[in-house]
Amino acid sequence: MSMADILTIGEILTEFVAEKIGQSFEQTGVFAGPYPSGAPAIFIDQAAKTGSSARIVSKIGPDGFGTLNLERLRRDGVDVSRITTVPDKTTGIAFVTYLEDGGRSFIFTTKDSASAAIGREDVTEDLFAEARYFHIAGCSIFSSEMIEVFRKAIGLALQHGVNISFDPNIRREVMDSGDIRDFVRYVVESCTIFLPGEDELQWITGIADERRAAEVVLGHRAEYIIVKRGSRGSRVYGRDGVRDVAPFPVTEIDPTGAGDCFAGTLVSLLNQGRTLDEALRYASAAGAYCVTRRGPMEGTATLPELEAFMNSRAGHDGTC
Repeated sequence: MSMADILTIGEILTEFVAEKIGQSFEQTGVFAGPYPSGAPAIFIDQAAKTGSSARIVSKIGPDGFGTLNLERLRRDGVDVSRITTVPDKTTGIAFVTYLEDGGRSFIFTTKDSASAAIGREDVTEDLFAEARYFHIAGCSIFSSEMIEVFRKAIGLALQHGVNISFDPNIRREVMDSGDIRDFVRYVVESCTIFLPGEDELQWITGIADERRAAEVVLGHRAEYIIVKRGSRGSRVYGRDGVRDVAPFPVTEIDPTGAGDCFAGTLVSLLNQGRTLDEALRYASAAGAYCVTRRGPMEGTATLPELEAFMNSRAGHDGTC
């Protein structure tokens, strides 16, 4: 098996998005799709498109939704050799509506989908032997078996000196249980790069003051905590101090996937030896670029596409 520098494990989904803001699940409405999706799938697609060798461990059903995702990931350069088909399960599905206040509401079939068949036997040592980064999307920690999958994976990553990046990607629809919350805290204590949103950092640490919460996390293994603030950019906490990353102003069409594109670009460029500041600037651009496209994986971008995007917004270049 060929080796990949960047590895992730987790769900592959097909997504349907509401066509109108304010549309609810309680009323009949039009949804657009199907779109390839799933936080780990978007992350790994972006990592591959920006030039790193990248692999995902996942499962799909023997259906068109699975084929849609598999072919998109393969086209964009992801190693799909560890995506397997579960004969009696369907590929996961997500439905998304957009609220008037900018929030989103989700319905997931993840727990009953092919992705729920990911097991400890799928996590093998050879995946980590030459990997450099292992990325965890918190929304993939959706069951007791997935907790054990990630416990095994984290152990192998630590054993082999693999950097762990963690985007909590909280989906309370599938994560709101005490066992999952406790395990999320364990992942935070194990990761090298932590990528929470503002509310997520408080939810996980139980500390309202952001700087203090970041200091607590830095007391474990984390080298950097990058707090994502959407249209307000991001703030980076490290042992060498605090810095802000400016946003790229855009007109938002669909925010889903922006954080995954940010993380995929950041990890990919760090993997390629870019400086943290350079990786952050590209990551900020990737998050902004993503929200200008409808569909969560439609906004992934290559480095030349990101460079053209940044050049078109001279003066708003995400400089730290």
